[in-house]
Amino acid sequence: MRRTLVMLVVGLTPRLLGPHTPRLAALARGGAMRPLRTVLPAVTCSVQSSLATGLEPGGHGIVANGWYFRDQAEVHLWRQSNRLVAGEKIWEAARRRDPSFTCAKMFWWYNMYSSADFSATPRPMYPADGRKIPDHYAEPPELHDELDGRLGPFPLFKFWGPATDVSSTRWIARATEHVMRSRRPTLTLCYLPHLDYGLQKWGPDPSDPRVAQDLREVDAVCGELMDAAREEGCRVVVVSEYGIVPVRGAVHVNRALRAAGLLRLRVEMGRELLDAGASRAFALADHQLAHVYVRDEADLPAARRALEGLDGVAAVLDREGKAARGLDHPRSGELVALSAPDRWFSYYWWEDDAKAPDFARTVDIHRKPGYDPMELFLDPALPAAKLRIALRLAQRKLGQRALLDVIPIRGTALVKGSHGLLAEDPSDGPLVISDAPELMPAEGGSVAATGFKDLVLEHVFRG
Repeated sequence: MRRTLVMLVVGLTPRLLGPHTPRLAALARGGAMRPLRTVLPAVTCSVQSSLATGLEPGGHGIVANGWYFRDQAEVHLWRQSNRLVAGEKIWEAARRRDPSFTCAKMFWWYNMYSSADFSATPRPMYPADGRKIPDHYAEPPELHDELDGRLGPFPLFKFWGPATDVSSTRWIARATEHVMRSRRPTLTLCYLPHLDYGLQKWGPDPSDPRVAQDLREVDAVCGELMDAAREEGCRVVVVSEYGIVPVRGAVHVNRALRAAGLLRLRVEMGRELLDAGASRAFALADHQLAHVYVRDEADLPAARRALEGLDGVAAVLDREGKAARGLDHPRSGELVALSAPDRWFSYYWWEDDAKAPDFARTVDIHRKPGYDPMELFLDPALPAAKLRIALRLAQRKLGQRALLDVIPIRGTALVKGSHGLLAEDPSDGPLVISDAPELMPAEGGSVAATGFKDLVLEHVFRG
């Protein structure tokens, strides 16, 4: 077996490789780079599950970053149990071929209770006083304190939210290097998310100085990890999940369903909350795709009409459309809406901002029934947002419950990049790079996301 490092560099595309990414560009020149034919939806949880299992979302069941749990009548995003993912994983297939094989899974999603040998993943602590304390979950358990002792606590607030920067990606890379050297796994999978943030905030233009800086930062992190891998005798593979494309604003699918009389809301303390279990139809919005859950088949035509007439909706998939695109799974919505390439879907349902739920203006990835890229921004309408944050944090330290309500809910044109659809131009889509060109498809070929599992096994077991 040949030890192998796989670095998942989120948002990296052929168009972004260049003068700002000298280490990654050199890896591509010295080895081989091929486009990745990703899956729909091209979002984190779905694509990573396809890379790991070789299955489309209709096979492994991860139809988006979350879905409607019909038996609970609740939406849940960003679950972490690996038992939600059906199918044989890369490391399970490798272990079947050679029982001495081991795998480290560093911050790939669905990382809790996995059959991988070593792992770490974000897992904040939520004390009863309302605080959110940065932390991570590790397997084996002693690895948690080992990483904290070497690197300090995982910088959760730099991993997602308005304060994101390269420090969380650097922490993950250094944790990965430590595990790679101390445990010597056969296969190491490492998730490096840094590019994702800026490309959504500013768009995917490498001539933008802010994007250029992010590219230089992630390239430096990758370079350090590549050097460590080579010292350990590892092959190196780089993969990305999706490319990010320019967008100009959101499409509010739930407001359209509300106008059609299909959405049910309940009012709590003067604020409108989605009542998913009582709604005739509602949408779980996830970047450029929305699962539309329709309780009664008789309401399918009305739900379809409400969406097809909406500006920014490119297509509405029914049962046959879902099957044709690998999304035929019980977790999928009865309908699936696809946005226009230059738009994205919001989860918003309120028509009066004064009635928006209190969590709308906060970073709260578990309470919102949809993905919210507005969490990357501080509200420009707040005159002193950072001072407001400092005050709220001081209140919490004094034992008071205080809402960090600093996220904008107007002006969705703030978001300049999104993803979820399949790229029209391979230069704007995801990629695979390997330092073993003989194991890659011939020039002009590509790698299917569902074929990545076999490609990694080739890197481990050939030569």
